[in-house]
Amino acid sequence: MARPDKAAAVAELTDKFRSSNAAVLTEYRGLTVAQLKTLRRSLGENAQYAVVKNTLTKIAANEAGITLDDQLFAGPTAVAFVTGDPVESAKGLRDFAKDNPNLIIKGGVLDGKALSADEIKKLADLESREVLLSKLAGAFKAKQSQAASVFQALPSKLVRTVDALRAKQAEQGGAE
Repeated sequence: MARPDKAAAVAELTDKFRSSNAAVLTEYRGLTVAQLKTLRRSLGENAQYAVVKNTLTKIAANEAGITLDDQLFAGPTAVAFVTGDPVESAKGLRDFAKDNPNLIIKGGVLDGKALSADEIKKLADLESREVLLSKLAGAFKAKQSQAASVFQALPSKLVRTVDALRAKQAEQGGAE
């Protein structure tokens, strides 16, 4: 029978997996407490970085309906649970790992889909959600402006054509 403290830890981790948009598993061996504190700050306000027990984390992920590769649970593991923009947290992890080679990104989960370490690095290369939404809004605005120009051009072209016909008629009528 499971001990109450372990059952509570599994329940808490299961809840974090379910309520998170993403979770990134890392190996933190060799990092100091001060470096871990810096890492937690670099992840942003919408992420929690927690050192976890591998067995309990694996059970919690399975209970949350997430299937993770057993290789992700080799060695000491910490998980970054992301409730906001996963790109921001992935960038924070990537940048911290560049400065501190002891942090190793093992893999993770994004919206229930397992991701490899390379896929998380690709996610970090994306622009933030706000920037992508701004670009999308700008593209929509540009298309609307183009459509307005086309719709405005048709009547003005018609007016110019009618004026040209009148001028031609007046010329021909005045010449007779």
